[in-house]
Amino acid sequence: MIRKTEGIVISCIRYQESSVIVKIFTRELGFKSYIVNSVRKAGNKSKIALYQPMTMLDLVVYEKEGAGLQRISEAKTNHPYQLIPFDFRKTSIALFVAEAISKSIYENYQNEWLFDWIKKSLIHLDLPNIELRHYPHAFLIQLAKFLGFGPEEVSIFLEESRTLPFSPEEIPVVSTYLHELMENSFACKARVPHLIRRKLLDYLLDFFSEQLDHNQPWKSITVIRQIMEE
Repeated sequence: MIRKTEGIVISCIRYQESSVIVKIFTRELGFKSYIVNSVRKAGNKSKIALYQPMTMLDLVVYEKEGAGLQRISEAKTNHPYQLIPFDFRKTSIALFVAEAISKSIYENYQNEWLFDWIKKSLIHLDLPNIELRHYPHAFLIQLAKFLGFGPEEVSIFLEESRTLPFSPEEIPVVSTYLHELMENSFACKARVPHLIRRKLLDYLLDFFSEQLDHNQPWKSITVIRQIMEE
């Protein structure tokens, strides 16, 4: 069956000599794996560019029930980025977003509301002159809500994890910061020390690992921590 859908590329790995296997979170069909042949041959740079992480696509795909790897009939850019590919900080955050999604959803998982929010979040990340220091925190907090394990109150959020890296003196500052993130999301303009931002991000990552029951390290976190210190 041929289906049309929007999709956001989550990951792309090489397969054999000239092909790739792409994981795409689609709006209507869910989280799918596709094999794309002959895109790594000389002269196909424009095609392989379509499958870079976080690229938004309009897709025509072959949907075969029971098949592990599906195939793509047509793909074109849905929303060309203006800044993310050319700004190291935005690129790094986009890769962090891709990693967070890949750790959080499973094959065939489908959620149109989550898809629409991720798309909106990436379009916001591509805007000029936005605050980036709070973006990873805000993204994780909102993602937790969509996945059903994000607490509604700050106090509960700080009680949900087995580890609490904050000193008694830091708790009031963290609570205020977390409240602003939960209330204002990407529009948060809180001024907090980078050490608090870093500790809260580490706390949120541990929180996700506990809720999703995985112990794999976050590959993108080293660069994100550097951004947090700016």
